[in-house]
This record gives sequence, structure tokens and C-alpha cells, in this order.
Amino acid sequence: MAVIGITACRKLEDYRQAILHAGGDPRVIDASMTPEAALQGLDGLLLTGGDDVKPSLYGEAAHAAVVEAEAGRDAFEIALVNAARAKAIPIFAICRGIQVLNVACGGTLVQDIPSQVKGALSHSWTVPPHESYSLAHEIWIEKDSLLSRLMRERVIDDTCEVNSRHHQAVQRVAGGFTVTATAPDGIVEAIEDPAARFCLGVQWHPENFWRTGEFRPLFEGFLEAAAKA
Repeated sequence: MAVIGITACRKLEDYRQAILHAGGDPRVIDASMTPEAALQGLDGLLLTGGDDVKPSLYGEAAHAAVVEAEAGRDAFEIALVNAARAKAIPIFAICRGIQVLNVACGGTLVQDIPSQVKGALSHSWTVPPHESYSLAHEIWIEKDSLLSRLMRERVIDDTCEVNSRHHQAVQRVAGGFTVTATAPDGIVEAIEDPAARFCLGVQWHPENFWRTGEFRPLFEGFLEAAAKA
């Protein structure tokens, strides 16, 4: 059974349940640990959601809408990403997680979609996160990507519906990564490193659907890669 490190956040249970229901062994890790200690014994790393990455970490002043994460979390998770990638540990990054992954690898973020992206869709739905009507908009998925292969049973004409609870997104994509899904307004919804065994970031919250399994293939693919570590 693959052991998966889950970064601590305020809404952990859905992440834990998603890993458990896909057949993994979840372990919570946090900023009280060194990255090396946190990765000890792990087969995979799951980066979770939360508040915003400090803009100074990608060379920008903070927009008024930025709400920074808990003290120490940014530094810990960025160091964790770099250490995990150096060890070729599979990474699955969700919501804030995709943003941390992108910044850690040299990319930047849109700090506030509503005020900075003209004509943007609503990317922050305040409905029960696990109900079918929480699916907010479709995404357009690149053919032959890891995301496309994992989600092949849900993808119709290269599209898939997702939920949405974020006001930031990937802007400049980190070197070596490929954008593999976008929303109809152009907002990046997924990135992946094609050179890695498994390094995927998604902007929506697939963990919210652990009860019904719409996005379970993402977790199963992650765990399959982690089991080979």
C-alpha cells in the first residue's frame, strides 16, 4: 500500500478519504517538520488547498485581495516540492497545491481572477462541495496528456465538468511543465511535467467527490505511480 504524505490544511478529511478510497495510506505532514523528515517513508506527496502563496515568492507585490497562508506554510511546501522532485517522488497538487507547485518550480500566479482577468468565469462557487450541482464549469483537456488518460471515462469531446473554489491561478507556467487543461475563459486548470513519473496539478477540488468517485481515477493513477517509487 502506497504511503501518501498530505500537507496539513484546514479541510483535511476529504483529502484523507480520497486517498483511503483509492487504496492508499494517508499521513499528514506539516511545517513543524523539516522537508527531509516529512518525506521519510513516503511514496507520494499530495499538496492540498488553502490560502494564497505569498506573491513576493514569485517577485510581485501583493494584490489587495491576497490572503496569505499560515505562517511558515509557503516555505515548507516549496522546499517540500523541491525535495520531492529531487527524489523523483510522485506529486499530485490540488487547488493551492498547483499554485505552490508552479511557484516552487519558477512560475507565477494570477493574484485575483475577478479583478485581473477580463471576462473571466466565476471560479468560486459557494455550494456544498460534494454535490453534483457544485460542478461549476467545463474544462478543455489536452489530448494524450496524463490528465486525459486518467479521466478518459469522464471526458467527452476533450471536455469535463469540474467544481471551482479559487480566486488565483497559474499565470506564467514553470519551465518543464505543460498546460493540459484550461477553462473556457483561458484560466489554467491543470499542469503536468511530462518528464516525471507522476507530477500533476489541478485547480479544482477532485477530493470533494470521494463519496461518488467522479475523480477517483486521478487518485488511483497517483497511487499506482507512487506504488512504483
